[in-house]
This record gives sequence, C-alpha cells and structure tokens, in this order.
Amino acid sequence: MWINVHGHLRYDGKTAGQRFNEIVGSPYYMAPEVLRRNYGPEVDVWSAGIILYILLCGVPPFWAETEEGIAHAIVRGKIDFERDPWPKVSAEAKKLVKNMLDPNPYSRLTIQEVLEHPWIQNENHAPNVNLGDHVRTRIKQFCLMNKFKRKALRVVADKLPNEQLDGLKQLFHMMDTDSNGDLTFEELKAGLQMIGHKMSDPEVQMLMDAADYDGNGTLDCEEFVTMSVHLKRIGSDDILQQAFEFFDENKTGYIEFDELRDALLDEISDPNNEQIIQDIIFDVDLDKDGRICFQEFKAMMKTGADWKMASRQYSRAMLNVLSIKMFKDKSSPLSGELFSTRKSITI
Repeated sequence: MWINVHGHLRYDGKTAGQRFNEIVGSPYYMAPEVLRRNYGPEVDVWSAGIILYILLCGVPPFWAETEEGIAHAIVRGKIDFERDPWPKVSAEAKKLVKNMLDPNPYSRLTIQEVLEHPWIQNENHAPNVNLGDHVRTRIKQFCLMNKFKRKALRVVADKLPNEQLDGLKQLFHMMDTDSNGDLTFEELKAGLQMIGHKMSDPEVQMLMDAADYDGNGTLDCEEFVTMSVHLKRIGSDDILQQAFEFFDENKTGYIEFDELRDALLDEISDPNNEQIIQDIIFDVDLDKDGRICFQEFKAMMKTGADWKMASRQYSRAMLNVLSIKMFKDKSSPLSGELFSTRKSITI
C-alpha cells in the first residue's frame, strides 16, 4: 500500500500496483500524472527529483505565480539547465535530475535506478564545486521579489480611501490588547479568531513571518495594514495603477531596470544586486521585453507570493478544478492517455 506522507507516497509492500486518483501534496512537487489523477509509486521519484533540483540551484524547476500556471508548467515539463549555477553542475547530476523528472512515469527512473546512478554511487569522487553563492543568490531573488511586492502593497495601503484605512487601523487597535503599538503572535492569533479566522499556530506564524517586514517578531500598524491589503485582495485597478506609477518614475508606462533598482535600494546589500534585479524583471516580465508593464505588475499583485510560501497554501479544490479543465477536452494533446509505452517498475 502507498501511504500519503507530507504530500508524497510511501510504499509499505502490501498492495503493489495500486493506482490512485486523489490530488494530494504541494503543487511544486506534483508529478504530471497526479494532475491527470491516475498515478502510482513513480510519483516518489518525481518529487525527489524536484527536491534535488532545488538543492542544486535554490529554486523549483516549475515556477509560476498561480496554481494554474504551476500546473501548466508541470505538464509542459520544460526544465531550465541554462541559468546559474547549472553550467557548473556536472553532466551526470543534470542527467540524473532530468531522468527523475521524465514526464512519462513509465520511462522515468525507478527508485532502484536512482540509487544505482553513477552520480549517487561516485559521490566521493565527484569534483567539489561550490554552488553555495549561486544558490543563495537565487533564494535572495525570491525573498527580494516578496519585498518588491510588499513595498508595492505598502504603496497600495497608502492610496486606500480614508474610511477603508481607518477601518483597518481600528481593527489593529482592537487586536492590540496591551495597547503597546505592536501585535504579538498571541494577539494576532486571538484577533483573527475573534473576526472569524480560526488558524493553526503554524499558519499564524507563517502569516506573521510574511508580514513582519522589519523582522522584529511583532507587527506594527503599517505591517498589519499591508498584510490585510494582501489577504483581502484590497485594491481596485485605479489604486494599483497609482502604485505602479510610484515605481514608474519616468512615466513611460513601464517599470525599467534603473527604476526597480532605485526603488529597492534600501532592501539590497548584496554585491550581486544588479543580477537579482534582472532576475526579478525576468520573472515578472511575462512578454520578455525586458521591462514590467502595468498588466504584468497587476498580475504579480493579484496572485501568489514566494514559492516556499505558495507551496504550503495551495487549494486542493482549485487543483481538482484545474485538473478537470486541463484534461476534459478530447481534442487537447493533454487529454486521453498521456503515455502509450510502459516500463516495468522495480521497487
């Protein structure tokens, strides 16, 4: 039998060959056949391949701001081995990752084949290439992306109508039971429960960590208002346009490299800051013209946060709807049987 453990399947040897059809797990680790809702033990190798990819470069191979975008990226299966630090990664390591992330579960490496792979077997003889700086840079890029979005959220909060802003400030003061101007973990949890949002301790802590901009372990009023803007999706197109214009200093209708660098100047203390800014533009810039237009900015503001946060906040119902939508069209190349040739599975 295969038992779900933290979104992955684990074999206990009782019912080999059983198939499953329930969508489970975090989206970044889902194999394409999970979205197809017809899967078995092969998904473990896929998930392990995702983890290996992240360990080697710092980010997941299939990234998007929305659940639908993640699902389509997984099904397309295009893996980036071009950007740093991949040129420094050995060919054997890249081949292992690629074969673990084979979209066809019947030609994907088995668990035994992964364990017997030369890159695994010859780990003591592999060259010692330092990937740490590159991986840290990529992770900082995602953290900085979140800071870019949070800075934009603060601008949106500043543009809110007075009555809306006053309401959020009153809510903050109601939660701040000791009236010291900061919300502790306990005050935030009790306040959320008071207004009908009962959350577990890990969920409250995750929310606290995301909103605590200055990292002092509490939320001041500005941080709370910014968090509320994000949670409630507050902000009309007019307000988002005003926030966009805050970054678009030269009024060209685009946020360009120099403007984004200047806007995040206080956030960056990294010698690779220019590359990090380029990477942020690359990820937000959907049409790849090297700059961020309002629609691209709006898409960033309306959707997910950094991938580590998003991986724990997916909606199972949403992914089920996406699965049905993606595979219901009989004329679609994604519909019907995905794979015609099978390979024997060795466990």
